[in-house]
Order: sequence, then C-alpha cells, then structure tokens
Amino acid sequence: MRVNDACRFTGISRSTLYLLIASGEIAIIKLGASTLVVTESLRRFINKKR
Repeated sequence: MRVNDACRFTGISRSTLYLLIASGEIAIIKLGASTLVVTESLRRFINKKR
C-alpha cells in the first residue's frame, strides 16, 4: 500500500512511518518512484505493539 494509505491504516504520521521504515521495523518496496509499504509488516508491527 502507498505511504498515505499506511498512515491512515495505522493512525501514525508520515514522519513517524518514515522513521519506522528507516529503523527497519516496517518493510517497503520501491517501484520506480513509488514507495509501497508491505502490508504484512504493518500488521506485524501493530500486533507487536498490542
């Protein structure tokens, strides 16, 4: 999913999401100029924080 969709899905800000991506907690895939967040990595992150 796109970064904006991931922010809406998790309720976190873009800057926080990019920090989580940089730390390796959330996985991404680069397709050309697009950054796609791996949905399963978001689910694992949310489940870990429960």
